[in-house]
Amino acid sequence: MDGACCTASSPASPSEISKRQRRQQEKPYRGIRMRKWGKWVAEIREPNKRSRIWLGSYSSPVAAARAYDTALFHLRGPSARLNFPEFIVKDVVDEPRDLSAAAIRKKATEVGARVDAMQSARSGSGRAVEKPDLNEYPSPESSEEN
Repeated sequence: MDGACCTASSPASPSEISKRQRRQQEKPYRGIRMRKWGKWVAEIREPNKRSRIWLGSYSSPVAAARAYDTALFHLRGPSARLNFPEFIVKDVVDEPRDLSAAAIRKKATEVGARVDAMQSARSGSGRAVEKPDLNEYPSPESSEEN
């Protein structure tokens, strides 16, 4: 009974490891969460306020995390702990920081939407591919020529 079971160096139990893995799957990045229906959303709390800035809803966790990173960088600056620090673009670093919630929301949603669009284009599951454009059907005059 020397207290060896309660030391910090004791290995984690299997249940603690599975809880940690489950939590990491549910919330793979900072500042995001998954809705019941599968969309990923991002929001951030304004400094020294109780209010939050809504950063949007995305189809992938990466897009939501990138939107969060953009907002966090504009709020906290270069010392912020980001999910993807390698993706903060140099022009974002050099531009003057406007700390209004609306400006931060706009920049973050632009980044998130761009990442979402790139990921859906890669996977080939874009909505534009699934639904035909009804305006592309040939006109009656062009079908008579064939």
